[in-house]
Amino acid sequence: MTLLLLAVLVLCSLLMVIAWRVQQSSGNSSWVDVCWTFGTGAAGIGLTLWPLHAGALTTRQIVVSLVAAIWALRLGSHIVRRALKGHDDPRYAKLKESWGQSYGWKMFVFLQMQAASVFILACFIMLAGRNPIPGLTALDIVAIVIAILSICGEALSDEQVRQFAKVPANKGKICEVGLWGWSRHPNYFFEWLIWVSYAVFALGWTWGWLAWLGPIVMYVVLVYGSGIPPTEEHMLRSRGDAFRDYQRRVSKFFPLPPKGRAS
Repeated sequence: MTLLLLAVLVLCSLLMVIAWRVQQSSGNSSWVDVCWTFGTGAAGIGLTLWPLHAGALTTRQIVVSLVAAIWALRLGSHIVRRALKGHDDPRYAKLKESWGQSYGWKMFVFLQMQAASVFILACFIMLAGRNPIPGLTALDIVAIVIAILSICGEALSDEQVRQFAKVPANKGKICEVGLWGWSRHPNYFFEWLIWVSYAVFALGWTWGWLAWLGPIVMYVVLVYGSGIPPTEEHMLRSRGDAFRDYQRRVSKFFPLPPKGRAS
């Protein structure tokens, strides 16, 4: 197991070196998120399915791996479509502006930190898949339902904002259709929820409790780190008072009934 973990860690580091090179040469930071997403899914599946001893794979290993694969393919393909449009992610553009001439090497270090996050999150997937409790339990069914809700909810929120952006009359406006009227970041909420599903899969064995660090870490990162804060900072610069009103009325993260519109 130790050699497997070290090998995956090295591969994660190499992956983000490639991501850094592509990002530096193309000027398109969306490719970083493409690498991060597919890398996390692949690393998690590898750690879950790699044979460590004789015997057939368990049903849980297969189910968890399928969840990870569907999540990575769905989210990764969505980010690929965005990357192909050639627009730099405003969060990374802000870093480039802040770091100035040292942007190149600081981005390299930053992406190695991303490599560490890929490895750590993959370990949470592994903890879910390698839960040794025989068969599928009621908790596994709950985890599957949460995973389906997460993947479908994130896909729906991405599609709603994509359809909104396609309408020329909506240019410069704030998307409040569907899930976006209940949460300012429903895509982030449903992304967080997938890590809750892995934690539920892992319940019941000695090391399973560690998987709960997954949703805790993701919540902190999304709500206080590289998720919501830079996104909302960009929206405040580009939308001003309209976005401030949106902030006042709509929940930041968890989907909740919206408050009334300003008169």
